[in-house]
Amino acid sequence: MQGIVLFGVLACTYLMVIAKRMPALIRNFRYQSFFLFLATFVTAFQERQIDLYIIAGLLFVLKVIAIPYVLYRVIKRTKVNEDLGLFVNAQLSLLSALGLTYLSWILARHLVAPVDRVEVSTFTVALFMVSTGIFLMILRMTALAQIIGLLVMENGLFLLASMVSGGMPFFVEIAIFFDVFVSVVIMGFFLYRINKLFTHIDVNKLSRLKG
Repeated sequence: MQGIVLFGVLACTYLMVIAKRMPALIRNFRYQSFFLFLATFVTAFQERQIDLYIIAGLLFVLKVIAIPYVLYRVIKRTKVNEDLGLFVNAQLSLLSALGLTYLSWILARHLVAPVDRVEVSTFTVALFMVSTGIFLMILRMTALAQIIGLLVMENGLFLLASMVSGGMPFFVEIAIFFDVFVSVVIMGFFLYRINKLFTHIDVNKLSRLKG
């Protein structure tokens, strides 16, 4: 089961890297979050822990339903061009993703005992997700894509914590979920205001406002 989840998360992350339009990026973030929910739910069922059921439920409600809904609403209300504005085209982005996967695997082998293939695979995918989030934040022009990059990084950290180290304390998980959701709502509001004032949310154009 864990192998299926890791493959699903990895596939969704690659699809996010090569996405050219905002709806595709949000949709693949939703699928990625669903696989994380599935992994958490299965773990909760196997270990019969109530707190894991609650975390799985919050993951589904916030990251599979609520946050994508908020992001779609931002796109609809701002009425901006849905193109992501790629600093690096889809082909080079895919090659970069392959390179990041290899580097993540090398680093995972140094951090985890090579005999434990499951943990090496989990570390590799988690590190790749974090590096992909950074990649999206740096090499995508729209502010909304950079928000999703931040969320992908958080998904990677969640995967690392929940599937390798046994999970973070329950109240820490709740606080992180709440913090992430509130941050997305606030950033969505500011993007709406920025678009209303400047008619775009392209951060490359906003940089021209520097004095």
